[in-house]
Amino acid sequence: MERKSSGDDGAGERGLLHTWKGYSYSVTPERLLLRGPVLQVALGTRHGVLLVEGGQVYSFGELPWKQSHVPEPAKPTLESALSGQRVVAVAAGSFHSGAVTEDGGVHMWGDNAAGQCGLSGLSTVPNPTPVALVDTDTTPTQTVPVLELACGEQHTLALSAQREVWAWGSGCQLGLNVAIFPVWKPQKVEHLAGRYVLQVACGASHSLALVRCLGPQDIHRPPVDKCRQCNQLLFTMTDKEDHVIISDAHYCPLSMELTEDEVRLQAPALTQGLKMSPSEPVLSSHTSTSNSPPPTRGVDPTQDSEKESALANGALTAADSGPPAQSGGSVVLGVKSSPYPDEQAVKDYLKKLSEAEQMDKATAGGTHTLLPSAGGLTSSTLNSLVASCASAVGDRVASTYEALSLKKMMNYLPSGVAKAGGPAGLTSVVGDNTAERVRLEDSMQAKKSSSTGDIREEEAEGLRRRLSLPGLLSQVSPRLLRKTCRPRMRAVALTPLGGPVPEVPEAQEVFPTLQTEVWSWGHGEHGQLGHGDSLARVRPLCIKSLNSKEVVRVAAGAHHSLALTAQSQVFSWGSNSFGQLGHMESPSTVPRLAKLSEGIRVWDMSAGERHTLLLADGDCFRPIIYYSGQQVKEEAEESPAKELGQQEEEEEEEQRAGSYTQQPVLLPFCMDLGYVSNVFAGSQRCVALSDMNVMGFIAGLHELASAERKFYCKMCNIKTQIIRPLLEMEALSSALGQTATGLLHTLIRRFGLLCHLTGQHAASLTANLRRVRDVNSLLVLDNASIFLDSYTEYCSAVGNFQVMGGFQTLTKPSLDFFGKSPELLMKLSECSEENPATADLLVALFYLPTRHLHEYGRLLLKLVTCFEVCSNDYQRLQDSCSKFEALALQLKRKRKDADYTFHFWKSFPGKMTDSLRKPQRRLICESSNKALMLQNAGRFSVNWFIVFNDALVHAQGVAPCKNLFSSHHVFPLTTLWVEPIPEENTGLHGLKMITPEETFTLLASSPMEKTKWLRSINQAVEQALSAAAQDSASVGSGQKLEPPVPRTASYTFYKDGRLKEAKYEGRWLAGKPNGRGVLKWPDGRIYTGAFKNGLEDGFGELLAPNKTLNKNDQYLGHWKDGKMHGLGTYRYASGEVYDGSFQDSMRHGHGMLRSGKLNTSSPSVFIGQWLQDKKTGYGVFDDITKGEKYMGMWQDHLRQGTAVVVTQFGLYYEGAFRDNKMMGTGILLSDDDTTYEGEFSDDWTLNGKGTLTMANSDYLEGSFNGEWGSGLKVTGSYFKPHLFEADKDKTRAVKLGRLCVCAEDKWQAVFEECWSQLGCEAAGRGESWKAWENIAVALATSRQHIRDSPEMLSRSHSRTLESLEVIPPHEGPITMERYHSIRLYLLKACDIPLHPLGRLLETLVAVYRMTYVGVGANRRLLPQAVNEIKSYLNRIFQIVRFLFPDLPEEGGLIPEPATSLQDKKEPGSTDAPLESPKPGRVVSSSALLLPVLLPRLYPPLFTLYALDKEREDDVYWDCVLRLNKQPDLALLAFLGVQQKFWPVSFPVSMPALGEKQQVLSSTKDACFASAVETLQQISTTFTPSDKLQVIQLTFEEITQEVQSLLKQDFLWSMDDLFPVFLYVVLRARIRNLGSEVSLIEDLMDPCVQHGEHGIMFTTLKACYYQIQHEKIT
Repeated sequence: MERKSSGDDGAGERGLLHTWKGYSYSVTPERLLLRGPVLQVALGTRHGVLLVEGGQVYSFGELPWKQSHVPEPAKPTLESALSGQRVVAVAAGSFHSGAVTEDGGVHMWGDNAAGQCGLSGLSTVPNPTPVALVDTDTTPTQTVPVLELACGEQHTLALSAQREVWAWGSGCQLGLNVAIFPVWKPQKVEHLAGRYVLQVACGASHSLALVRCLGPQDIHRPPVDKCRQCNQLLFTMTDKEDHVIISDAHYCPLSMELTEDEVRLQAPALTQGLKMSPSEPVLSSHTSTSNSPPPTRGVDPTQDSEKESALANGALTAADSGPPAQSGGSVVLGVKSSPYPDEQAVKDYLKKLSEAEQMDKATAGGTHTLLPSAGGLTSSTLNSLVASCASAVGDRVASTYEALSLKKMMNYLPSGVAKAGGPAGLTSVVGDNTAERVRLEDSMQAKKSSSTGDIREEEAEGLRRRLSLPGLLSQVSPRLLRKTCRPRMRAVALTPLGGPVPEVPEAQEVFPTLQTEVWSWGHGEHGQLGHGDSLARVRPLCIKSLNSKEVVRVAAGAHHSLALTAQSQVFSWGSNSFGQLGHMESPSTVPRLAKLSEGIRVWDMSAGERHTLLLADGDCFRPIIYYSGQQVKEEAEESPAKELGQQEEEEEEEQRAGSYTQQPVLLPFCMDLGYVSNVFAGSQRCVALSDMNVMGFIAGLHELASAERKFYCKMCNIKTQIIRPLLEMEALSSALGQTATGLLHTLIRRFGLLCHLTGQHAASLTANLRRVRDVNSLLVLDNASIFLDSYTEYCSAVGNFQVMGGFQTLTKPSLDFFGKSPELLMKLSECSEENPATADLLVALFYLPTRHLHEYGRLLLKLVTCFEVCSNDYQRLQDSCSKFEALALQLKRKRKDADYTFHFWKSFPGKMTDSLRKPQRRLICESSNKALMLQNAGRFSVNWFIVFNDALVHAQGVAPCKNLFSSHHVFPLTTLWVEPIPEENTGLHGLKMITPEETFTLLASSPMEKTKWLRSINQAVEQALSAAAQDSASVGSGQKLEPPVPRTASYTFYKDGRLKEAKYEGRWLAGKPNGRGVLKWPDGRIYTGAFKNGLEDGFGELLAPNKTLNKNDQYLGHWKDGKMHGLGTYRYASGEVYDGSFQDSMRHGHGMLRSGKLNTSSPSVFIGQWLQDKKTGYGVFDDITKGEKYMGMWQDHLRQGTAVVVTQFGLYYEGAFRDNKMMGTGILLSDDDTTYEGEFSDDWTLNGKGTLTMANSDYLEGSFNGEWGSGLKVTGSYFKPHLFEADKDKTRAVKLGRLCVCAEDKWQAVFEECWSQLGCEAAGRGESWKAWENIAVALATSRQHIRDSPEMLSRSHSRTLESLEVIPPHEGPITMERYHSIRLYLLKACDIPLHPLGRLLETLVAVYRMTYVGVGANRRLLPQAVNEIKSYLNRIFQIVRFLFPDLPEEGGLIPEPATSLQDKKEPGSTDAPLESPKPGRVVSSSALLLPVLLPRLYPPLFTLYALDKEREDDVYWDCVLRLNKQPDLALLAFLGVQQKFWPVSFPVSMPALGEKQQVLSSTKDACFASAVETLQQISTTFTPSDKLQVIQLTFEEITQEVQSLLKQDFLWSMDDLFPVFLYVVLRARIRNLGSEVSLIEDLMDPCVQHGEHGIMFTTLKACYYQIQHEKIT
């Protein structure tokens, strides 16, 4: 046990033990002194066990099992066998004891004759000995740790850490399916498996378990569906089309059967049971039917454990008994064994039931209709499930109803579904409100206590149980289930009252549960099982009548049982021969309340052999003790050896003499014992444990717990005496109206939640008192938020109901119910006024719980004083205390606000009330005192302004009019901005009101009024904006709050215009949407994105529904002034996608349109220029279905102007278009070089003069008519040129490229966009500093955008982006260093699409690929492709020179600083001629920009080169392959390389060298290997400069190798060099060398052509031509 920091270290202050016997005035308790505080006491018949702090165990009394049997038993002796173990719990049976250690181990000792110590082979166990609970279900088997033990006369129960019950010993009270006793080895009680057991208790021969109701948290525990003994299914199901037969006909051969004696024992009890409580019939359900098929199973009549338990539970409902009567089969229940009533009795019984059946016909009929039940699956619903199955099976009903008996369902249903056979008698059917409740007249005294309240409680209880049968109903035929589970709702489902409300989710695990059941089993001859009879039960069975009673603890005496509820009441049942039950029923077979005077709240109890001890609070919180039972005589004590018979006679005498209590008696000496924390009773002895009140700490804890229990009882009283009767009134919802009814139900639900939380808290505080008594286990400290939230929500609900005038409307119903004298209300609401109004009483009553917050504050403050200021506990208590106090103040204010608002509505004129009065709306201030006027109002107009907590209302009217205020307007506060108007010159006290659609000025009557209103409105706005609208202080508390001008709010526009009825949600600035937001129009359009000054501006997405196609158009991109403007993507509902520029919501600028059903295989793509939504300017159109690509000019969506068309079949057209057709002059080439040059009139249609040239140069001249490829009509001359003229004609061949769009005119829109991004109206017209600013802004906004969605860029990209944000120095003379930095900047800028240059490049690459990939890969397009690249270079270079104005123009020079050597390895830096004497560098666009551009355009470009050079490359490659078959030497000789360059000399004259370079004549690929390898890299480079670099390196490698051969410097002559280089080129085997050569030639920097690189390139070119024309011999 933890010690407190308040200095209570002395052992003499905690756990003091007092013991006494009986209750007479002469009794004084003895004080037993021990080494430490006692934590727990357990008492047997003649001995006891004590658990002392530190975990030691002492025994006292008579201990006959000890070897050294001492005659003087009184002194406690230490159980040394347990030393070294820390014991946490002890238990004592009649003659044996047990202890549980910290790690969950069990030790037993004492009498073991019946196996109650769980150790086989010993009749007594002298010292504590370990007993293992082994779970055989797990593999490998595990030892189960235990939490607590309970011991009876001949049996022991253990509660495991998994919350399962284990048992050993003898007798049916074990609850095990065994036939042979004793049970030496602990076994699990299977019948409780899968349930969460909270506590166990043992009487002499019966057992009790407190079980948590199955809730959602227990779903994961699998239900037991197999018999643990014989492993067969307990339930079987047969599906018969429309119904299901569920049978539990399983009979386990290992199951226990009652012995003859036990049967005889029960016989007398049975008939009595039947008479006594007909609502829980004891019928055997074994059938032997004479006129129907024999029973489907062999039943052993004596196996009545399941059967009778099922029936004793009232499972045979009226609904069940109906069908047999209807189907006309007479069912005879055969009687096979004496304990059951004879046939006649059964018939009478059934006859009685059939009266009830009349009412139930609706439920039981074959149509399976359901009575509208009160909002959930009540018993009737379940019964009808039973019934519908039953009626379907007809005369086999007997077995069916038994199979479906509710008992079986109970084991499966979470929290055991409806209670059939609740106190209301058999059916407790909730029909319509008017449905009469059936009661069986002869439900004698067993039911005297049940009032209608109980019935309703029972039914409501049924309501809240949910029908979900894991593993059982899931297989029931779905059709049947649908019919059953569709109860019709009453107008209002009054569920919240049905007992405990679903718990606050967080509270669920932390707080103790109140939703419990009590299960009992064992011998019942004294009624101690509480099932309304005196039968024994072999298996645990739920005591139904305790189900909704919130039992938190059970206790068992020798033959009686007790249950303590959260409401501090005690239920008792069983033997009452000595008044031990605390009431006069004798014996009681059902639980009844012990009689205690009002206001006594019991919180601990214990039961002895013939007496009961109760620990309670009364008016003060100091605990008091009540005794109930036999008075103990001294002499009886001294003669333990008296014969048993004699003792019994004495007892009877005592009973007559009346030496026992009629009802619990207060023990006078209990006040002297200090603060008692536990009581224990056993045999005839009583024990109490108490603490001294050190520094008020113990008293503080007791007071806190006592206050909470008192408050909970109060709440429960209000619930049962006020709320429930009110709710049950017929006319309630009609009197209140729909809104108020809804609010009332919310209020009551919250009341229920609060009440439930209080109950749980009271239970936890009580447990804390009984166990640890320290601060750490106070839940109110760590879980304060749960309490605070519950109170806040509850208080809001009361306020809302009050504001809507709910309490006034409740007055009449309450008067009807409580009569004219509201004493009950006055008493409960603690009202002290004279003749208060009923409404005020109700208000006071419902606000009552909020007073309890002060109580928390006060009591926690008391505890605070017990601690050092610096301690942690002090801080925690102090914090919680101030939280509760603060909330109490806040709720008080909220109550005031609600009052104020309610009175305002009472006096408010006109019909406006209905539309303006809302539950959450509170009044802040209003201008009825003419304090506020509207500026420029008409002479007769009347204006009234009302500020609520959510809106400003402006009511208007005309003065003489009878109904003063004809109209009003509501301005939500979240979108209201108030600005004071400075009054220097006007002398007016004005306030400017800005709302999204109106702006008006209010004039206040004085400066004071002005500041008052300004402050009130601002505070109201601030509160409306802050999520916890009510948390900040309310008006008048002097705080100056300025609500933010930018804010987040939602608003629906009402004025005509573009936004009519559109709803905006997002950021605002002074009355205008500004920032991110969402705008939804009523027609379904939704815009999500940025706003500026009330218009869409920035990046956003628009979804617009297309009604005809039933799909959305979607635009994602940039906006300006409410229009699409800038880059964006528009996806049309038709499947088309436009990606490009917009202006004024039209496609304008450069863009790409993909059309087609699936964009992946879209049938056509257009990319090019748009003008006001039309294709106009240069564009490329790829018609995928036709296989044609058009590259040319457009106007208004039509092809118009010059263009080139290529097709997938190799046709090439170049010429004019008009009105979307080929019309005018053009050139047409087919794949085989047949050419037509002349007039066209339509696509591919020749019409007019022209020339047709064949592939072999023959040509036709004349006029042509017809479509190409389908027979031409020709009028003209045919020419066959002479052979010797052939060459001239070849030169006269058609010159292409004249009739197409020139490169400079292509993609102008793309460049224009880039210029405009840099802030120029046209190319080069603008300021470069402005351009740099625009770049910085573009990058910064992109950075912001990326921060919102980081997945857009890779990591390296975002790093580049950061480095780009620094503007490079762009003015001043350009040096080499500056030139390098510019080059690096361009490389980076072009790599990031967010930079204007990067965006330009990305677009150019896209259009270039669009043009020359696919159908566009036509060799005739090569010249255009090359020109296009050159044009890109020029135009980008123009932009670069604009950004870096000091960069020299194309061909200009940069002076080289004298010191620096040229860095030849830099790509692009090698373009300067090496041998040039000028120290400098030529600036060229290709040097700067090709490294950036060409790698991206390389694939389509190189493909065109390869196609163009295909024939030459094939010839070259053929030759390469053949020559490469030769060994090195042969090839060198063949190529005429001089011997001195051969790397091998045959006579080995120089051994040193020769060995190293010995090359046999057969070697291949050995000579000049490094040079060959270097040359092969030409295919891995992109730009001409890089390729020339490779050629240069190859030359250097050759020179190096030759120099090392000749051992001297050496100058080449072309004659020497050419053959060697030719050898290297051949060995390099470069496949497309022709294409490489052409590419270098076309794109080479012009200034390089005459330098060293130029010569080397010429050499390579010569090699290529040489190889093609090599005559191979």
